[in-house]
Amino acid sequence: MNRALVAASILPMSVIIVGVGNADFGDMVELDGDVAPLVGLEGQKAARDIVQFVPFNDFVSAAAAISSGDENATAAKTLLAREVLAEVPAQVVSYMQGMKILPGSWNKKPKEKKEN
Repeated sequence: MNRALVAASILPMSVIIVGVGNADFGDMVELDGDVAPLVGLEGQKAARDIVQFVPFNDFVSAAAAISSGDENATAAKTLLAREVLAEVPAQVVSYMQGMKILPGSWNKKPKEKKEN
């Protein structure tokens, strides 16, 4: 898994992992790369952090509100979504900066040549 994520770190992608259940998610925390940069089996470092891991059990109260139809369900869903997607904007920016792509430069049309 490390090798694939390190290789993918040069691509325009993000990986979101939600841990469900009571398992030991220590390996997922390592993949997240927030504590230390992700390193592949051959020792190469990831070009950038592309993984966001969120343990769902951290949002048990949110899950209970969602499943019971509680009036706070919308707030609970928003909290979970915010945490799951928290790193994506920074991941997009880091990719764009790494590729030296300026905002708006990817959608500019080349100038058309006039025919005589």
